[in-house]
Amino acid sequence: MIKSELVQIIANRNPHLFLRDVENIVNAIFDAITEALAEGNRVELRGFGAFSVKQRESRTGRNPRTGETVAVSQKRVPYFKTGKDLRDRLNKSVQGGGSVGGGAPAGRRPAD
Repeated sequence: MIKSELVQIIANRNPHLFLRDVENIVNAIFDAITEALAEGNRVELRGFGAFSVKQRESRTGRNPRTGETVAVSQKRVPYFKTGKDLRDRLNKSVQGGGSVGGGAPAGRRPAD
């Protein structure tokens, strides 16, 4: 799902709101989450999950094309941890016989 699809779903569920108002609301939510993370804060949405920022230390990496070692500087990266309700809902659909994705993990081919 992309942001415009999310906006459309919310607008369909709330016909009393104009589409541009729903778009402004969604943008405001994402902006608030982004700003909080940029300040180093944690954003928790109960039942859904928590966004936080993790610090990655500087390290020595390797260019996969040339094999040359490269210095990788430290950086902050966003991190998302799912909430219990979301995890339970996802696992319920798998345990109930429903196929979520099915087959091999993404990027992997099943063994012959």
